[in-house]
Amino acid sequence: MKIILQKINYCNLSVENEIVSKVNYGLLITIGVHRDDTIEDAKYLAHKVANLRMFKDENDKINLSIKDIKGECLVVSNFSIEAQIQSGTRPNFSRCADFEKANDLYLKFGELLNSEGVEVVKYGKFRHHMHLHTELDGPFTLILHTGKEGE
Repeated sequence: MKIILQKINYCNLSVENEIVSKVNYGLLITIGVHRDDTIEDAKYLAHKVANLRMFKDENDKINLSIKDIKGECLVVSNFSIEAQIQSGTRPNFSRCADFEKANDLYLKFGELLNSEGVEVVKYGKFRHHMHLHTELDGPFTLILHTGKEGE
């Protein structure tokens, strides 16, 4: 499982020109599910994300987590971040989880974030072409993964 975390001021996600999710200050979390991922991988990453210190405190030091600031999270599925691109010029998606497994772990990751104390967790629309209109803050971007094949 691989996720890209981006600190944002806001994000509006639309499908076919209709806004389906929007969040304010917090994190845009793009998630790709590997074919070998398990619930344990989702638990590990949800705990890590909920507790990562990415936000500034009153002394302008990066000491606060998404929970500390009561920020909002938008979780968006994106199988393409699990693509292999080591050889050639066409991405290979063979290591991506099948649709059912990917959807289950994507939704479970969001639920686990919520159970870790992140109060607002919203979602993209799985298996749909989405448009994200966002304002990055920083930019401050981190990539986390569970160490599956090729990472």
